[in-house]
Amino acid sequence: MNSQIASTVLMVRPAAFGYNPETAVDNLYQAQDERPNSLIQQEALVEFDGMVAMLRANGIEVIVLEDTVSPIKPDAVFPNNWFSTHEDGSILLYPMMSLLRRAERRKDLVRKLADYDFKTEEVVDLTFFEDDGQYLESTGSMVLDRENKIVYACASERTHSVPLHYFQQLKGYQVLLFHAVQQLKYPKRPVYHTNVMMHVGSKMAVVCLDSIEREAEKMMVKESLEKHGKKIIPITLHQKNAFAGNMLELKNTEGKHFTVMSASAFKSLKAGQKQIISKYTDLIVPDIPTIEKLGGGSVRCMMAEIFLPRVKK
Repeated sequence: MNSQIASTVLMVRPAAFGYNPETAVDNLYQAQDERPNSLIQQEALVEFDGMVAMLRANGIEVIVLEDTVSPIKPDAVFPNNWFSTHEDGSILLYPMMSLLRRAERRKDLVRKLADYDFKTEEVVDLTFFEDDGQYLESTGSMVLDRENKIVYACASERTHSVPLHYFQQLKGYQVLLFHAVQQLKYPKRPVYHTNVMMHVGSKMAVVCLDSIEREAEKMMVKESLEKHGKKIIPITLHQKNAFAGNMLELKNTEGKHFTVMSASAFKSLKAGQKQIISKYTDLIVPDIPTIEKLGGGSVRCMMAEIFLPRVKK
């Protein structure tokens, strides 16, 4: 059985963090900031380094790779959108909507995983879907239940059914495709990435069921999570907008489990919700307001899990 929880994550230290107008088209979480780029970059680095320090202090292995200065990649801090790793030794590269973001796909980063004794059997390149305007942005578009081989995915401008079902055939996952909206008022827009409205851990799932308007789809997601033994912690639209759905469960080298969520997500949760999460895992709560505001993503987006097998010494 595949493991659901990684003990190693890869994070990219940004060289030119900032507001990306291409992604703002469908990411309603982003907001512009009139301050100088140099100040924004400085604040992003402080937030990034602080988060890395918190993860390492709790015994989680973090591989930090430096972003390149050129070309400018304002979203490089979110590597989980362009690749995924799997226990069979495969790495998948994904088709992305934003032209600016495509430069983030660096095969040298993939090769560097060998320096940390990770073994890669094959690299599968799905970027050819971009030629037809079809996108699937890795574990942003897909929330994976790796143990039960299920993909939860909400359809959007960045999550199309054709590459999704290609992934299904490639990896043998069952796909649960549904529709979720970023806000209930008009004009309604699809949730741009599934991982901002749901998180699936080893024993629990945090999900904004309110954003799934079609009752049949809502029941499909709910019943699947319950069937596979996940304790559902529902969150509201307000909490989703504070990135409470953008969590990630990790384990340290001693096997202790943690749920990583941002300070804004933590503040939005009610005491009862925090209590249930704390029953299953300890909490790690970095404060990343600049990255959240301008980037429109949170802690989960900043961590690409490494599930590759390690070379035996």
